[in-house]
Amino acid sequence: MSRAVSANNRTIELLAPVGSPEALIAAVRCGADAVYLGAGSFHARQNSRPFDAHSLREAVAYCHARGVKVHLTLNTLIREDEMPQALADAAYAAAIGVDALIVQDRGLAAAIHRAAPALTLHASTQLTCHTPEGVRKLREDGFSRVVLAREMSREEIAACCQVGVEIETFVHGALCMSVSGQCLLSAMLGGRSGNRGRCAQPCRLPFAVGKMPRENDRALSLKDLSLCDAARELASLGVCSLKIEGRMKRPEYVAAAVSVCRAAIDGTPIDPQLTDDLRSVFSRSGFTDGYYTARRDRSMFGARTKEDVTAAPAAQKRLSALFARESGRVAVDMSLYLTQNEPMTLLMTDKDGNSVTVTGDVPRDGQADIARFEAQLRKLGGTPFVAAEVTVVAADNTDAPLSAVNALRREAAEQLTALRQAVTPVPFAVTPTPPFTASERPAKQLLIRLQDPAQWSKALADTASLTVLPLTTPPEMLTACAQHGRVAVEIPRGMFSRESHIREALKNAKTAGAVAAVAHNVGALPLCKQAGLPVIGGFGLHTVNRETLAVHAADGLAAATLSPELTDKQMRFAASSPLPMTALVYGRLPLMLLRNCPASAAHGCRDCRQDRVLIDRKGVRFPLVCAGGCADLLNAVPLYLLDRLDTLPVSLYTLYMTTESAKEAARIAALAADALTNRPTPAEQAIPDGFTRGMKVL
Repeated sequence: MSRAVSANNRTIELLAPVGSPEALIAAVRCGADAVYLGAGSFHARQNSRPFDAHSLREAVAYCHARGVKVHLTLNTLIREDEMPQALADAAYAAAIGVDALIVQDRGLAAAIHRAAPALTLHASTQLTCHTPEGVRKLREDGFSRVVLAREMSREEIAACCQVGVEIETFVHGALCMSVSGQCLLSAMLGGRSGNRGRCAQPCRLPFAVGKMPRENDRALSLKDLSLCDAARELASLGVCSLKIEGRMKRPEYVAAAVSVCRAAIDGTPIDPQLTDDLRSVFSRSGFTDGYYTARRDRSMFGARTKEDVTAAPAAQKRLSALFARESGRVAVDMSLYLTQNEPMTLLMTDKDGNSVTVTGDVPRDGQADIARFEAQLRKLGGTPFVAAEVTVVAADNTDAPLSAVNALRREAAEQLTALRQAVTPVPFAVTPTPPFTASERPAKQLLIRLQDPAQWSKALADTASLTVLPLTTPPEMLTACAQHGRVAVEIPRGMFSRESHIREALKNAKTAGAVAAVAHNVGALPLCKQAGLPVIGGFGLHTVNRETLAVHAADGLAAATLSPELTDKQMRFAASSPLPMTALVYGRLPLMLLRNCPASAAHGCRDCRQDRVLIDRKGVRFPLVCAGGCADLLNAVPLYLLDRLDTLPVSLYTLYMTTESAKEAARIAALAADALTNRPTPAEQAIPDGFTRGMKVL
């Protein structure tokens, strides 16, 4: 059968993970069309074996000789002090012919696009794009491809494919419990940020809903994704690239996953043993397609078991045979000419139009054996090539030893390989961040965000320069609150299938008196603009450097929130911000954005009073709250920096209310008001049951 073709009539790409040179060979030999790999310090798998400058250049040459593209991951958040090195890494990638960069940080992407407009940029899944408006916004930002969030259904993927941007989706591999790019669990519990490529995977440890977990309770661990059977359907939706997860996995895993997906794309039968081996070499109690089919339930949860581990060695031994030898990938036509009194000539041409001509000795007298010559020319083993059409034209009374034909074939293959490896560098000229004038720092003010309108009180509103209510707040409640101070609405971080609803709700909120909207996702920015509401960039937009501030300013944001993953010293760049900045100084930080709520999966949503908790193996309780069709896993203790305000380079301070009662919220607001007048209450006195400083104090 023919290979799957996407809705835009392009052959769909199979993109494989590469965490080592051995995995690179496995991916290419088993049929990947492209690979993605990390190098340096700015990729999301810092515990893999990243390629250094030399091995990266070699990897690009190896892949290009075989018709395979190379995508380099620069998919972490880039702190201000790291931007020069990140740009240097991008410049090196452009110089050695890397085909695309996968980027999370919008500031870095803007700087790269400015330096090298011709360099292809792919928006990482860490950008949490899951709506058509989000895809459009990233296209405007200069991305030619968007890697969608893994939590999307068939219908949601199809809608994003209509925008006119290349769409890449994950087809196999591990699923994070949190929506990618919206997880602070590892950072806040252990100082190892998933947004920085250092996730410690605490989610794979025992957790249970509302009780002490047993050893096999894994309320934050999902089975691995497998959509191999849907490969051709994904192509029909318009997806251009199918991505396998697994840069931390062994070469045998890469070989198995690529082989199974290759067969599915090509429409060829899949060996049942190969499918079993893929499950054995790495899975978590099997596989799931729950997000794709919109069956988000308990069946999606699973953990790595002893049985999974013990099945792996036998499978690995079988799978290693899949990439033991190179089989040619690039079809070539060859024409050998034997003419009296002239050197023998061999012309070799590949499918991309590259061509080389090599010459040898003058033929000897005799009668050439055409069939034997053709057979010798087809012996391209150990090279990237496979013979397609072979022609031998021999004049009368001409012959040559087979060794001479073999020598011509080897020389032609070497020259064509070198030609295919030739680098066409992309010009890269770093330019400074567009100049901007730092905004005048206003007097110290409070922004108070509420989880529930029931937390609102006049006493709380009296202390706030802006009170942020959920977008779901009834318009009459917004109007009533607006009588006592300025109000804004917060757009949920997860907007899956809800664009039209959010668009209408924003218009209604403006009519009801809202003066701004808080947006945590790039897909929310156009919706605010359409509603005519100024935008406050939320923490989900990951503001960690000046380049991102410039992006926010260009987008017309009224204010932005510094990332809670920054220390106080790492925030100093914000002192010269062109727009007002805020920092979270109180609240239970959302550690995960969950589309499959573990409480709902375990007990259902009926009668849920927003008091569900997850409990870890130490008995620590993490609240779960609903968040616009998703759920937020909150930190067990609140952040408290009201006694450290002078260490932060902002004048607008955010109180992030979640599980507090109206009375408790008003108490915290009063403490914050005192702190603004240089009468801060020490954390131990204000929050006697425990608190965290987050990552803001070294």
